[in-house]
Amino acid sequence: MSWTDERVELLKKLWNQGLSASQIAGELGHGITRNAVIGKVHRLGLSGRAKAPSSSVPRVRKPVTRAPSHPMTMVRGNLALKPKATPQAMPIVEYRPEPVAEVVVPMSERVTIMELRESMCRWPLGDPSTPEFRFCGAPSPIGTPYCTFHGKVAYQPSSDRRKR
Repeated sequence: MSWTDERVELLKKLWNQGLSASQIAGELGHGITRNAVIGKVHRLGLSGRAKAPSSSVPRVRKPVTRAPSHPMTMVRGNLALKPKATPQAMPIVEYRPEPVAEVVVPMSERVTIMELRESMCRWPLGDPSTPEFRFCGAPSPIGTPYCTFHGKVAYQPSSDRRKR
């Protein structure tokens, strides 16, 4: 395949008539491909050209129609003028935790760490850095570290914790 002067002249003529690169390659034949035609056109600097006869007929473009982002429903008849219901806001409910009643453990029942036994409540009372620090010492159910009251404080159901 070689670009002879006759082929180059035919290429220029067909290009100016508006034929596509594929059509020109078909006319030239003998090993000339569409890509070879495009490359030669660029090397020759043939930029401007007439429109192809098929494309000279003006095309009418249809307007692009899209679906509405929020479809409107048409209301007809006796409900057309009915006022639309507005959605009601959810009432704001404040969660107020139940006040924790302090159990007053008499000083006589409070125990130090040295007096603490297996069946006694281990709930700490006071500041551990002071000499008055003690544990609850009330009787606790077998297998639990706290008395019934302190067990309710220590072990809250997971649903109650999520609400807060």
